[in-house]
Amino acid sequence: METSTAESAPWLRDAGAVAAALGTDPSSGLAVDEASSRLAAVGPNELLAVAPVPAWRRFLRHFRDPLIYLLLAAIMVSFAAWVFEGAEGWPFDAIVIAVVVVLNAVLGFAQQARAERAVEALKRLSATVATVVRDGEQVVVPTRDIVAGDVLLLAEGDTVPADARLVSAAALKVIEASLTGESEAVLKDATTLSGATGLGDRTNMVWSGTAVAQGVGRAVVTATGMATEMGRIADLLHATREQPTPLQREIARVGRMLGVAVVTIAVVVMVTVLLFFGVHSVDDVVTTLLLGVSLAVAAVPEGLPAVLSVVLALGVQRMAAHNAIVKQLSSVETLGSASVVCSDKTGTLTKGEMTIGRVVTPLGEVEVTGAGYRPVGELLRRGTTLQADDPLWRATAEVLTGGCLANNATLQEQDGEWVVQGDPTEASFLVAEAKLGTQDRRTRRFTRVAEIPFTSERKLMSSLHTDASRAGMIAVVTKGAPDVLLGQCTRIRVGDTVERLDDRWRAAVLADVERLSGEAFRTLAVAYLPLEVTEPPPVDESLEQGLVYAGMVGIIDPPRPEAAAAVAEAHRAGVRVVMITGDHPRTAARIARDLGISPGEVAAVSGTELDALDDDGFREVVRRRNVYARVTPHHKLRIVDALQADGQVVAMTGDGVNDAPALKSADIGVAMGRGGTEVTKEAAKMVLADDNFATIVRAVREGRDIFLNIKKFLRYLLSSNIGEVLTVFLGVVLAGVIGLAHADGALVLPLLATQILWINLLTDSAPALAMGLDAETEDVMSRPPRTVDERVIDRRMWVGVLFVGLVMAAATLAAIDLLLPGGLVEGTQSLATARTAGFTVLVLAQLFNAFNARSETGTAFHRLLSNRWLWGAVAVSTVLQVAVVHVPVLNEAFGTEPLSLRQWALCVGLASTVLWASELRKLVLRALARRRSGRR
Repeated sequence: METSTAESAPWLRDAGAVAAALGTDPSSGLAVDEASSRLAAVGPNELLAVAPVPAWRRFLRHFRDPLIYLLLAAIMVSFAAWVFEGAEGWPFDAIVIAVVVVLNAVLGFAQQARAERAVEALKRLSATVATVVRDGEQVVVPTRDIVAGDVLLLAEGDTVPADARLVSAAALKVIEASLTGESEAVLKDATTLSGATGLGDRTNMVWSGTAVAQGVGRAVVTATGMATEMGRIADLLHATREQPTPLQREIARVGRMLGVAVVTIAVVVMVTVLLFFGVHSVDDVVTTLLLGVSLAVAAVPEGLPAVLSVVLALGVQRMAAHNAIVKQLSSVETLGSASVVCSDKTGTLTKGEMTIGRVVTPLGEVEVTGAGYRPVGELLRRGTTLQADDPLWRATAEVLTGGCLANNATLQEQDGEWVVQGDPTEASFLVAEAKLGTQDRRTRRFTRVAEIPFTSERKLMSSLHTDASRAGMIAVVTKGAPDVLLGQCTRIRVGDTVERLDDRWRAAVLADVERLSGEAFRTLAVAYLPLEVTEPPPVDESLEQGLVYAGMVGIIDPPRPEAAAAVAEAHRAGVRVVMITGDHPRTAARIARDLGISPGEVAAVSGTELDALDDDGFREVVRRRNVYARVTPHHKLRIVDALQADGQVVAMTGDGVNDAPALKSADIGVAMGRGGTEVTKEAAKMVLADDNFATIVRAVREGRDIFLNIKKFLRYLLSSNIGEVLTVFLGVVLAGVIGLAHADGALVLPLLATQILWINLLTDSAPALAMGLDAETEDVMSRPPRTVDERVIDRRMWVGVLFVGLVMAAATLAAIDLLLPGGLVEGTQSLATARTAGFTVLVLAQLFNAFNARSETGTAFHRLLSNRWLWGAVAVSTVLQVAVVHVPVLNEAFGTEPLSLRQWALCVGLASTVLWASELRKLVLRALARRRSGRR
């Protein structure tokens, strides 16, 4: 929050005027009492947090699902029928369905809570204290107690606690990647700016949440809390609506469709019963109502919500093992349907660690391999390792040694990780020197005695060192921008000789600068001056004259080694990769080309260019271009929205605060767990614990596998349930044909309500769950992502479901007809035996269908033994069915009678027709697919 009347653009006003408007003195700061008064008036320097949702409300959210509504309705109908029948015994149907519903909610709630705990464990402490001037004295105060008008004292390693206008700065560089996406530390000074400037170009401002890489500064706080740039992004984040995932939308659609189907089927069958048999007694009314309830139970896949939650939860656990923490179960599948992955560059596609990739000396150029701060790599000359006896090796060593001497960064290994303190650009010299292996020689030979700090006016930094190998000598080492440093040089080091730096050499050096810049390298040059001294020289910029030019380096934030392969795998899967960064367009284009995101020489689209487009032009550019640079959080959000409006399922990755609104708006936001800000993690639906872009592609594969398995168990559940419905419906309609109708016209059902419920419990749970764990049966990354209008249950799947259901019903009714007297085939068995046979055929047919449902067109015998869980589930279900048929107490409970071995053989044979009929259908489908492919 902000307590002053200072204008909203303090970077355009003199620092003294800003301080006056804020009622403070840049030298003495606020009075302690005044700071306390302001804090009491405006509140702490914190971002407003979203109020946590109570646990009971989060639990109840798991009941907000169309399928759950359908099951709740089935519970009420079952309970009402039980009451109407006399309320004898237990309302078994209602209890079982209620248990399924509650267990589903408990499972989803537990998994979500587990994910939230994992995300909480990733949080790292942000800056908790800051140094300010109050009543003319330096004091350390909690960050939350800072107010507008406070005077900050900034030093290397500090985290900036609030937005502030610089009053003074000495060699001050600030890392703003988390806010702007700029990978290089930004040089700051207190000079007043003029005209319109972007956030990343306001060099006289420091921003809350950024980090000081080098130097010192004094600044007046202009905004705290939600009034900071980070706070404005948080506001934008809170205003961004989350959209339901594709899976949530599809399951909701299936639930609505099944609801209509259940009511329609129940009504049609009950009306059919009344028309065919009439109502002769109260028992007929109760039987008809129970039939309606049985059909409702049969038509609704009670196990679907639970199986769906279990499959998604297991997918979440598998992804967690690969460093991807999913906060929302349905988001696992969303990545599988992603057609576009929008990625930030810095720290996501790149290491976020400045690295020297080239060393250019007057003798030639050297390539430095390896990426990031880990000092592992080689120095190559035309692809061959540079040897120590090569003059170019010595020239390269001079450049790197010089860059390490005029340097204030440190590089240390901590718990297996290489950590930098200071300017990442300076640290790149230390890493390159370690690859060359000369750091020990440097530390033994040179001792620093003085430093001439970097200033924005000189754009140079120098250090003075005694040389243990040359008594009485002091080495002045200077580094800076090549064009500036050349102006201070009069000679050039060429191998072991020093020559005059004439126009020819100057032109050659500047040509190298232009070439490296064109390849998106940032260039820094190194020069030196040996001084024979008898007394300490004056330490000022007068020493930066008549220098000897040694060479330059090309520095870049390199791509992650595994990112290029991940991008290629995404493209193979038909997933478009889009880079959206706040970095320089030239750098963005280079990284995009290296990774294969933009193989051609197409330049990045800048935020300024996007602002110049109307809505139609903006949508057209977003449709065609893959690289965007110098963009703001608003641009990122607008790009994501344009892609979604174009029918794309968008995954957005990022680590900075500037990524958070787009992450929340995207179909699935993916935050970096190690380098990401807390705002970003809060906005995301998935957090990567390893900050590895390749994990995104692994998650896409996992999501596609999950979607394929969801289709498998949906195909299985729906075809099995349709089989039950058609069995009862056709059994009623064809009762006279198959011998079910009594001579007195009374209604006889082909299956009892308890038998239908048993079938659902037996076949809708364990086998369906096992199918959700099926191993990858197809190369899921060789096909394009499914479109937003592609249904989980498409027309071909519905045809297959109805086909299998019809075969099941036919096989079941055939078993009844074969054993019952009368009908198409004369039998000799009792109604109870015939009904038991039909009941058993339907159970076994659904177990055969479990293998058939693993693929829409592939044979069931492909990798038949690969899913041990499915075989286990089928074995357990078979044993339980045998028990229901042969255990006396279960005979009484479920209205069954023992079957002979011959009758069991008949049941198995009839049930297997589901498998053989489906194999024949798949054979036809494969032949038609080959014919269509041949025509193309």
